[in-house]
Amino acid sequence: MIKYIIRRLLQTIPVLIGVSILVFSLMFLIPGDPAQVMAGEGASQQTIDNIREKLGLNDPAYVQYGRFLNNAIQGDLGKSIRSGRPVMDEIKIRFWTTVELSIYSTILAVFLGLIAGIISAVRHYTFTDIAIMIIALFGLSMPNFWLGLMLIQWFALGNLPFGDMPPWLLEIIHMRPSGWGESWRQMILPVITLGTGGAAIIARMTRSSMLEVIEQDYIRTARAKGVSERIVIYRHALKNALIPVVTVIGLEFGAFLGGAVLTETIFAINGMGRLTIDAIRQRDFPIVQGTVLVISLLFVLVNLLVDISYKFLNKRIDLN
Repeated sequence: MIKYIIRRLLQTIPVLIGVSILVFSLMFLIPGDPAQVMAGEGASQQTIDNIREKLGLNDPAYVQYGRFLNNAIQGDLGKSIRSGRPVMDEIKIRFWTTVELSIYSTILAVFLGLIAGIISAVRHYTFTDIAIMIIALFGLSMPNFWLGLMLIQWFALGNLPFGDMPPWLLEIIHMRPSGWGESWRQMILPVITLGTGGAAIIARMTRSSMLEVIEQDYIRTARAKGVSERIVIYRHALKNALIPVVTVIGLEFGAFLGGAVLTETIFAINGMGRLTIDAIRQRDFPIVQGTVLVISLLFVLVNLLVDISYKFLNKRIDLN
């Protein structure tokens, strides 16, 4: 297991280098001059040239990338062009906000997706199954930004299409507490926005995987022996059907980290997604590169945890 983890961690190095090259290259394709942004409108050309020289923007692209990569290996992602603060400090302020949003969204997606998928598989080809799959299809089809705007319109603004909002629900939605333990209240609408699509994907995968397992001989044998249907479904079928579902959950968590960009912008959440959008608008290249690298690293580590979990779900899987 340890050798496998070390090998996988070493494999992340070329992945992160590839991501850094891609992001670094894309930054040169974005129109605009960061030195001009820093100098402000009406600045003289001499001032702009001095800023470019100070930031090393006049160096060839490969020299700039080599300098960036060398510093990144040492944990230095540079300084923000806009604020002048270290990029790592800017990320640390917003890091846990985005991770918290992604974790809550994953929990919601797994909870709803597993329940819906199991019910749909157990009652396959019935009205319940068809209804759940239609709802899941709508969940997959709705863009996050549209759903977020609708939730704001209906709940945050109180304009429900089916009547007035109950006072207790209005109180919860408008609460703005601080702290890790209580901040879930202000995350309700963003989590629903981000987790709905993931729940739909998990539900469809759970149904498909469960149907495949339910048709296996050992399930029929367990039923023939008189084992209760609950034990057959939850102890025998679900455990063996979870491997592809866990894979999807890991991918969805990574998608939530990336999807937080739009969700944080819509709900004015001060996370890494919003930081990335603001940096792109202001041509703050070091911030964009730093946030993308951190999100990529998280995504790779989550995939590693998913692969390790296979061993606990099925002892016969050989990770070596």
